[in-house]
Amino acid sequence: MKIALLGNPNTGKSSIFNLLTGLRQQIGNFPGVTVEKKSGFFTHNEQRYDIVDFPGTYSLTPRSLDEEVVANILGKEDSKDFPDLIIAVVDSARLENNLFLFTQLYELQLPTVLVLNMWDLSQKNGIIIDIEALQKQFPDTTIVTTNARVGIGKERILAAISEPKTRNGNFFIEEAQTNGDDLTEKERRNKARARKDKIESLVNLVQSKHEKKESSRLDKFFVHPVTGYLFFLTILMVMFQFIFSFASYPMDFIDGAFGTLSHWYSSNMPEGVLTDLISEGIIPGIGGVVIFVPQIALLFFFIGILEETGYLSRVVFIMDRIMRPLGLNGKSVVPLMSSLACAIPGVMSARTIGNWKERLITILVAPLMSCSARIPVYTLLIALVIPEGYIFGFLNIQGIVLFGLYLMGIIGAFVVAFILKLIIKNKSKGFMLLELPSLKPPRWGDVFIGVLEKIKIFLFDAGKIIIAISIILWFLASYGPGEKIKNSRFSVISSEAYQMASEETKADMTSSSNLENSYIGHLGKFIEPAIEPLGYDWKIGISLLTSFAAREVFVGSLSTIYAVQDEGDDPKRLLESMKNEKRPDGTPTYTFASGMSLMVFYVFAMQCMSTVAVVKRETRSWKWPLIQLLFMGVMAYAFSWITFLFLR
Repeated sequence: MKIALLGNPNTGKSSIFNLLTGLRQQIGNFPGVTVEKKSGFFTHNEQRYDIVDFPGTYSLTPRSLDEEVVANILGKEDSKDFPDLIIAVVDSARLENNLFLFTQLYELQLPTVLVLNMWDLSQKNGIIIDIEALQKQFPDTTIVTTNARVGIGKERILAAISEPKTRNGNFFIEEAQTNGDDLTEKERRNKARARKDKIESLVNLVQSKHEKKESSRLDKFFVHPVTGYLFFLTILMVMFQFIFSFASYPMDFIDGAFGTLSHWYSSNMPEGVLTDLISEGIIPGIGGVVIFVPQIALLFFFIGILEETGYLSRVVFIMDRIMRPLGLNGKSVVPLMSSLACAIPGVMSARTIGNWKERLITILVAPLMSCSARIPVYTLLIALVIPEGYIFGFLNIQGIVLFGLYLMGIIGAFVVAFILKLIIKNKSKGFMLLELPSLKPPRWGDVFIGVLEKIKIFLFDAGKIIIAISIILWFLASYGPGEKIKNSRFSVISSEAYQMASEETKADMTSSSNLENSYIGHLGKFIEPAIEPLGYDWKIGISLLTSFAAREVFVGSLSTIYAVQDEGDDPKRLLESMKNEKRPDGTPTYTFASGMSLMVFYVFAMQCMSTVAVVKRETRSWKWPLIQLLFMGVMAYAFSWITFLFLR
């Protein structure tokens, strides 16, 4: 049996889906579109049920791509995803608004189960629903109450779908007989108004309120034009303080573990090309990404809490006031917030924005938000050029810098959005339809599952790229054209300075010479004149090029490059190697000016092939991703150049 799980956003559909399917689920797209669907299955009484969690929608009259997909599938009985039964999920604390969609689903004449979710929260808020009275209004629909967040109601749902009631009634008979595609906009509005009036009368009949004031008092604070923004900024500041203050301990452990592993492998395995590849290329490259998992986990943990508690919807509401003048709307904050984790889901989530211009602008500026892939870069460079310490005894200086980089990306996104608003022409005006969900404590299991899923995706997706890049880098850094490496090595060994140097210095001199004359050294020197005004040398240039595959590859590339220099003999930590790196004139390569310039570069640079591909898919044209790549590249170069000149 095929089941469709439908409902408004923030009604707890995902919790019910997880409750029914457990781990038997997968993520994919509906055929032909980039709208995500979550599908799974479960077994009850020896019968298999296939269930699809459809995107949250307010109506079967589509105003966004998500809603259009839902309406199209439910309107075609020959569709692959057309259901045999519908589970309609409503927030019992917001019955009136949620019943608009349910009554439309009711007209489809399919067996339907009405789930009144978040039952405990509605009771806590003083909302009393007469189930018997509601059942009389929909006698051929089974109505159950659930609290899916804590696992209550599963058996009731299973019992309802096992013996679905036969449909023989309608909410609006006259509308069910009318082809909605033939209606004018005025007729649609009139019918929608008539439906809302009838629903209002129904809710007055079955529901009574003795509403408590705790939630409303909190919302007065969360959505206030002053305290709302201050609280949101405070939340962001706390997030970044935690990232630096608490993630350092597991990061130190991971750093030491990979350093020890690399040294052990090079010391105990037979000498040869394979041993060098693994100890000097693969292990440092992977370690340079794994080390940042604690910070990424903390970021996803905080975002998960904001979403679970319902606070994120409040952020959408207050941000609409800011985003509307910029050519966006409040819904744009969800793609932008998602882009703090990864720009790819951020770009794809912009499909919920109904207005084409607002959706396009959101897609174009989303990569300017500092994603999790930038965290390894930021963390490495901050630790390199920003001293440890505290302001006022509790504000971590490095955490403040990280917050500033994120804030720079946000401001940049807003400025670019405003410019694009003036350039991109579109006569239609956007709107935002939003319902604030009930404030509730987070379900920690869902939060932690979300964190683990994101970390898994980050590690495996990045890991594939990094292993490939590390192998290529090792080869390019270990070999060179003709006899240049051999001749250079002979010249170094023959020099008077080499004869007088210590064994450690001799190793550094030979490895530096080998790297400079390798393939990768020649490539770095070729682009060095273009990046020298930014304070970068040819080694940094190599990492910039390789990190276009994925931003986090920057760290892995440097790890590989500096590990090759050390030839596996008691390898230094990447940070220490970078601190000791000198230019030909003896001055440090990594100064405060060059470090800040690099951070600014990564704030604005695209540096992600996957994001470019997704933007192309979402806009269905190469025009917009190429424009995006160009203006982000110009911004990155210009602002990093200004930063270096100002701080030098």
